[in-house]
Amino acid sequence: MRIKEYRTEFLQELTPIYDAGEAESFFYLILEEKNQLKQIDLALHPDLIFSADEIMVWNSLLESLKKEIPIQYILGKTNFYGLDFELNENVLIPRPETEELVEWILESQKSKVKSQKPKILDIGTGSGCIAISLAKNLSDASVFAIDVSEKALATAKKNAAINEVNVTFIEKNILETEDLEQQFDIIVSNPPYVRNLEKEEIKKNVLEHEPHLALFVEDNDALIFYRKIAALAQKNLSPNGQLYFEINQYLGVEMKDLLEKMNFKNIELRKDIYGNDRMIKVDLR
Repeated sequence: MRIKEYRTEFLQELTPIYDAGEAESFFYLILEEKNQLKQIDLALHPDLIFSADEIMVWNSLLESLKKEIPIQYILGKTNFYGLDFELNENVLIPRPETEELVEWILESQKSKVKSQKPKILDIGTGSGCIAISLAKNLSDASVFAIDVSEKALATAKKNAAINEVNVTFIEKNILETEDLEQQFDIIVSNPPYVRNLEKEEIKKNVLEHEPHLALFVEDNDALIFYRKIAALAQKNLSPNGQLYFEINQYLGVEMKDLLEKMNFKNIELRKDIYGNDRMIKVDLR
């Protein structure tokens, strides 16, 4: 079968579930990953064909997409901050908003004295996307990363190797931790922050396939991770240290109030590319 003809069938199968642009993006992502062909190749060579074996592979992928399994899990990989990351059902899919958080941290380091070698801790690292991106772009930094999930850490360690960076990974339940036992210049976290009451806003492909351990908190204590991490930061940030969080877009005011009451200084709340309150930075003093 000609690839162009299969493309038509592929899009017809998916457009009842996804919008046309998203369905088409899936087709070309798979085409590049599985067949090493780009959209321009199909345009220049309209008579390219799929073999019977290739069609079997594509039909299997199509069935997964129809079940709304995220394309990143189907392909087992994604790109974050210009780096490649392996993914599986044990870790969240990194979002563009989190790239903005990484960019904010990197921008803040440009004004630092070059001789300083920052010590950074990422709490709730998941795939390792934040820690690894920082380690890749701050060659003098010492980067540490914590997660409660052994399986998530195994994925993060693979990703550190893929991207040729040194990150010290630690298995730890942060809610049961009283002291981090060393000082850090930067602590960053993108902890679980989606309340159960917000589940109806979550797309099926996220709700049914991404790890709930990394997503949800109870409605009556939505800031549990932030409060605990901020308390640890009071003990374990260096004197001029900074704390960065990705946050629930609906709880920006509550986050500022929490950090003000804990006597953090220079609180800065930022919006993401979609105009939502999404990240916050504070100084220890």
